[in-house]
Amino acid sequence: MSEDIILDIRNVTKRFPGVTALDNVSIQIRRGEIHGLCGENGAGKSTLMKILSGVYPHGDYEGTIIYDGKELNLGVGAIRQAREEGIAIVYQELTLVPNMTVGENVFLGKEPVERGAIDWNKLYADTRDILAKYRLEVSPQSVVKYLGVGKMQMVEIAKALSENAKILILDEPTSALTESEIDKLMEILENLRSHGVTCIYITHKLEEFFRITDSVTILRDGRTVATLPTRELTQEKLVSYMVGREMKERFPRSHRKPGEVIFEVNDLHAVDPNETNRKVLNGVTFNLRRGEILGIAGLMGSGRTELVTTIFGEYGKITRGSIKLEGEEIHVSDARDAMHKGISLVPEDRKGQGLVLMQSILKNISLANLDQFSGFMRIDGDAELAAATQQARALAVKAPNLQVRVDSLSGGNQQKVVIAKWLLTNPKILIMDDPTRGIDVGAKYEIYKLMNDLAERGVSIIMISSELEEVLGMSDRIMVMHEGRSTRTLEIAEATQERIMALATGIADELVAA
Repeated sequence: MSEDIILDIRNVTKRFPGVTALDNVSIQIRRGEIHGLCGENGAGKSTLMKILSGVYPHGDYEGTIIYDGKELNLGVGAIRQAREEGIAIVYQELTLVPNMTVGENVFLGKEPVERGAIDWNKLYADTRDILAKYRLEVSPQSVVKYLGVGKMQMVEIAKALSENAKILILDEPTSALTESEIDKLMEILENLRSHGVTCIYITHKLEEFFRITDSVTILRDGRTVATLPTRELTQEKLVSYMVGREMKERFPRSHRKPGEVIFEVNDLHAVDPNETNRKVLNGVTFNLRRGEILGIAGLMGSGRTELVTTIFGEYGKITRGSIKLEGEEIHVSDARDAMHKGISLVPEDRKGQGLVLMQSILKNISLANLDQFSGFMRIDGDAELAAATQQARALAVKAPNLQVRVDSLSGGNQQKVVIAKWLLTNPKILIMDDPTRGIDVGAKYEIYKLMNDLAERGVSIIMISSELEEVLGMSDRIMVMHEGRSTRTLEIAEATQERIMALATGIADELVAA
């Protein structure tokens, strides 16, 4: 093996009952490079990373892994052994202890000891050295729960590097970060590369591969499709490798023709119900037409999610303004009241708020609609199954049957289950908060087609998205928010990324060319 190859994965196969998750996968990763790993949900990325990080020890898979010149055989205590070998992983869901300091988290389980007691001075000095070496701008004494998500990400990286990691695996590291935090992470990765740390970078945000990686490996259906230098790829070529076909357009075309105004929000003000002196909405005005997709854009903290959860009756206490549905003023007390009025919400956090992960697909789809199937003291199981089956088929949920637990599904199929649940309520207004967050490009396209189909059938959709290309690609109009207020609603013909960002950051629209 060439000296510049730090990781040589040879013909690795991993089987589960009835499923081959990895099928003869081979990848070579060079020392000190940032190597992208991409593929649709279910392509095998997570399974491969679990093998490298010791979740699946040697013997649980077939094939050979050569690491730093010798075969990697992770046995009993494989996770700790992987860390000791210098292979560390930063997961999408952070694993920090909120009430501990940065230093305590970094050295948790491996605290320096002097005469039978933790040497706190050394712990914090060593933490400070790691943070300074890799330019991680956070204080060792800060309590983690008071940090923003971006700073928490830095602590996770410091924790991984505290054991002299040679390979750092980052799984969807920017999924919850702001643009400025993403910029900072990219600086950190550049610095890690300069120190010879090898990074494996996993993301659904294709543009990030072109921003930071040296080469990219594409997996599809558990097999290696290609490994290429990033400079030889385009987004279109990357997508075609991932899905196995050429996708000429990221956003499907629609023939919808929005009708009359069906929903109106006028000068809406609201406060945090638990902290009534804190405003969360400070004057939001917009309307929504029948069969329209209205995009809502804005930076994190602009009030987008607070707006839609307030409309849905589940967050802000309204202090001023009005909401009208089909010309009649409405007052929504809670989610059930919203549902009965014809408003449904696909939440931003599908796992925490949209699904009961340990329950079946069937139970998740029917959960918000049990009154449709209830009789005297019982649920009509046949009617419940028939309705859920119809929704699952309409949305092409990929699963052996509806009794499968929803936590076993890919992110895209989980999102379809959430949407199916709310479509079963027959909504007039469907609110979708970051509906394609954390799902692959093929599943995104299916969600987009579904949105178009719903709008063409007369359902009015409010869509929040953190991706400007998605807002521009799917919306008929775009309402932009800044600091809890609506700045302007743009017709799609006049909307550009520059104009949206100018409005989202509070810059006067007149200063930006149309």
